[in-house]
Amino acid sequence: MSKSSATQPPITEVESHGVERIPDPDRTATPFDLFRLAFGGANTFSTCVLGAFPILFGLSFWEGLAATLLGVLVGALILCPMALFGPINGTNNAVSSSAHLGVHGRIVGSFLSLLTAVAFFSLAVWSSGDALIGGAHRLFGLERETLSYAIAYATFACLVLIVCVYGFRFMLLVNKIAVTSATLLFLVGIAAFAGDFDPSYPGTFTSPSDTALFWPAFIGSALIVLSNPISFGAFLGDWSRYIPAHTPRRRVLAAAFLSQIATLVPFLFGLATASIIAAKQPAYVDPAAPDFVGGLLAIAPQWFFLPVCLLALIGGMSTGTTALYGTGLDFSSVFPRLSRVQATVFIGVLSIVFIFVGRFGLDLVRSISTFATMIITCTTPWMVVMMLGLFTRRGWYDPEALQVFNRRQRGGRYWFTHGWNWRGIIAWWIAAVTGVLFTNIPGQFVGPLGDLVLGLDISLPLSIAIAAVLFLALLFLFPEPRAVHGPAGPRLVPTKNVSVPAITNP
Repeated sequence: MSKSSATQPPITEVESHGVERIPDPDRTATPFDLFRLAFGGANTFSTCVLGAFPILFGLSFWEGLAATLLGVLVGALILCPMALFGPINGTNNAVSSSAHLGVHGRIVGSFLSLLTAVAFFSLAVWSSGDALIGGAHRLFGLERETLSYAIAYATFACLVLIVCVYGFRFMLLVNKIAVTSATLLFLVGIAAFAGDFDPSYPGTFTSPSDTALFWPAFIGSALIVLSNPISFGAFLGDWSRYIPAHTPRRRVLAAAFLSQIATLVPFLFGLATASIIAAKQPAYVDPAAPDFVGGLLAIAPQWFFLPVCLLALIGGMSTGTTALYGTGLDFSSVFPRLSRVQATVFIGVLSIVFIFVGRFGLDLVRSISTFATMIITCTTPWMVVMMLGLFTRRGWYDPEALQVFNRRQRGGRYWFTHGWNWRGIIAWWIAAVTGVLFTNIPGQFVGPLGDLVLGLDISLPLSIAIAAVLFLALLFLFPEPRAVHGPAGPRLVPTKNVSVPAITNP
């Protein structure tokens, strides 16, 4: 540890690395650092808001607990392999996707990460800002007016932007503090609400005639919970790229998996407090106009208002930095004239504009869960293609060929057909579109085919299955070039011997 620490740059030094492969001497992070970043990014009020959805959908506490455990566990299992690309390739996951979607096809990952970052950054700023203003109102009598909320949102967003500009080391420091302090504050919250909590809260499905409505609500709740771990899929490589390549892969997988299991702390806090709100202040959990933060403040003892403000501040910083950092990093590769810092500032400003327009102009706050779920429905098939590609390639990649797009070159192992690997592109596209068509979020969004299966939302399992089956089928029917596989050859799938164009400069 002492040797690694000696080679680390100062916390206050602005990170210079973009998406080029991180040099081995600079890769001093550990799997535990990955755990802290991934857990810290979710150990916040925005996760509590997602945890409240089972109650908003009408489930009882125990039914909501089952849906939450299912969503977190399945999401963690799907997510954790995405942490391996960073140590293997020393770059982010969008760049690594060049190997499976082609030199130009990697922009799919960049686009998905941009949408995910904006959605979850906005959710973090909105929920934390609302909690901060609500707590300040109850503590100090601060007026809950538009100006107060605007100042809170702007403060959160600008602080997050500053941390992201400084880069990975500064973000790691923020999350080291956030993980411990936020967890302690949630434990304090358990003490604050323990006297009011009743695990026998029955929900709204209390008669046999409600059975037909129960399963859509249960599956919809599980999918919204699952959207949280899946949302990290495009970003894990941003942080794990600083982990040395020789680190045992099981430790990297365990760090990513356990980081999501640990999010049961904020999820269950949100679930339990939502059940209290539903019993004591049901107006706040009206599906037509839910206000979890307002309900939480309405039932909280006065001494808990200050911890609420602290949770809002810590959580907004933690989630915001993990969402925004990776998108700024990747945007600099899509537009190479922009440095990482310039791209981060540009994306940050656009996100801040979206936050203000969405909150005060279009009232998108109530739609953000739908937006997040739709993004996840499109992102998960992309992750499936990546993970199957990792498996069939035996984890072997050509670092130079991965950087062709970033350097504005042509050719290389991953050029495929004019820069597109249509096998991966087709599998992702068909699976994503099908998932959207079958989406059924109760009371929010129902796709054109969402009611075909008794009102059940089968969008995510269906898109996962289609992506897996179709991608493997295309690999068998139209084998990839032998050159994209390593010295050990492919696993499971056939290949064809064709020449690979040399990498050339424009």
